[in-house]
Amino acid sequence: MASVTETTMPSEVLSVVRPLAWRMVAERRGSTVWEAESKQHGRVAVKVGAPIDEKRGYTALAPAREATVLHALGRPHVAYGTWERGTWSVQPWYDGDDLWSLWSGHRNDPSAPIDYLTAAECVESVDRLHSDGWCHGDIQPAHLIVTGGTDGVRLIDLAFARGGTLNGLYEFPYPGCLVHYEAPEISRDVLATGTAVPSPSADVYALGASLLIAATGMRAMVYPDDAERPVQRQAVVDNKRRPFDLPDPFGSMLDQMLSYEPCDRPALSEVAAEFRKAVAPG
Repeated sequence: MASVTETTMPSEVLSVVRPLAWRMVAERRGSTVWEAESKQHGRVAVKVGAPIDEKRGYTALAPAREATVLHALGRPHVAYGTWERGTWSVQPWYDGDDLWSLWSGHRNDPSAPIDYLTAAECVESVDRLHSDGWCHGDIQPAHLIVTGGTDGVRLIDLAFARGGTLNGLYEFPYPGCLVHYEAPEISRDVLATGTAVPSPSADVYALGASLLIAATGMRAMVYPDDAERPVQRQAVVDNKRRPFDLPDPFGSMLDQMLSYEPCDRPALSEVAAEFRKAVAPG
């Protein structure tokens, strides 16, 4: 990591992190994320939010809202607060590869065997969140961090999660997620009203879409690459499912997870059990 200068992060964040070094991980859609080395807190993820525009001001609130979710779940977090354009948060950094990066080899060689162990760990990570009484609302391959150790898969980016009572200062209506992973009922409601109610069954759909795109590079639904989000969402509502041919139980489980009706999607415990049975001995 490169040395830092005091002008890169808001002063409110610098006073908490006091970073020795850092690197920018992402800067998009009103959110900037760094990995930083802090003498006091060790390696941390630093998130700073700002509004994209008048309609998408939630990006300014997301970092602090995620911190309150972590607090409600009893998960590690360092600090959060406000700055002149929005909110920020600091939480532990988790080592590992996100699912999209880890499965690049399978996308390049479709004949490669399915990584059933990782698939099962991803499913179990989401199932644990549901068991805690929460749904994620923004599952995608980049939010599934495969640690390769006893921690299994870490489910990150919980700013859209719903479940418990949070600090109302940082609440905002659920705006939907990346449409590649959006369940039909979510797309339908967002098109109609601008918001929706995330649910465990929508998470099941999103996880199925995430596993599909990470393994094959294909979206679950067919729409032009440059389509605007309303066009994408209408394709989801119209159920323009892309056919795929994957070995079972991977293919059959994904097909069920991507069912149009929420009640037709399987329990995650069932999916995890099928994937576990398919893990090669040794």
